[in-house]
Amino acid sequence: MHRVPVIETERLLLRPYRRDDFPLYCALFADEEVTRYVGGVPYTREQSWTRFLRQVGMWHYFGFGFFAIQEKESGAFVGEAGFHDAHRQITPSLDGTMEMGWAISPKSHGRGLATEAVAAALAWGDRVFPGLRKTCIIEPGNQASIRVALKHGFTEFWRTNYHGRPMIMFERRSATIA
Repeated sequence: MHRVPVIETERLLLRPYRRDDFPLYCALFADEEVTRYVGGVPYTREQSWTRFLRQVGMWHYFGFGFFAIQEKESGAFVGEAGFHDAHRQITPSLDGTMEMGWAISPKSHGRGLATEAVAAALAWGDRVFPGLRKTCIIEPGNQASIRVALKHGFTEFWRTNYHGRPMIMFERRSATIA
C-alpha cells in the first residue's frame, strides 16, 4: 500500500481522505454548481460513495490519487484535487496518464484555492512521476477550470465528446508552471 503524502501550502493541506470526510464529500458532489461540469447532474449518496472510494483506492494501485483539500485556518474540507487513471471510454485514450481533476466547494470559489491546490499537487506529481504525462478534460463552458489548467502549463491537444458532452482535452508534458 502506498503512503498518501500530506502537502502543505500557504492556506491549504492536501491530505489523505478520512472516513469522516464522506458527509462533506457527499454534499460537495450533490451541489448542482459543482456537478454542472462534472457529468451535469448532482451525485446521489451512493454515487458519491463510489467516487470517494475510487479516489482513495487509486493510491493502492498507481501510487497517486486524489487529495482531500482542507483549509488550514478553519480546518474546513473545501474540495479535492489530484490524479487518477480512470480508464475512460474516450478518444483519444488517456489510459496510462496522470489525469488531473479538481473540485472546490462553491462557498470557497473566487479565492484562488483551486490554483493553489493544483500547483501543489502538480509539484508533487512532477517530483514523484517526472516522466509521466499529465492530462485533464474540461467542458468548454467551464472557463474557471480552463484558466486554472492554462496557468499550470496545460495546453489543449484535442476536442472530443464524453458521455454526450463536449470536452477539451489538455496535456502538460513539462514541469513548467506559470
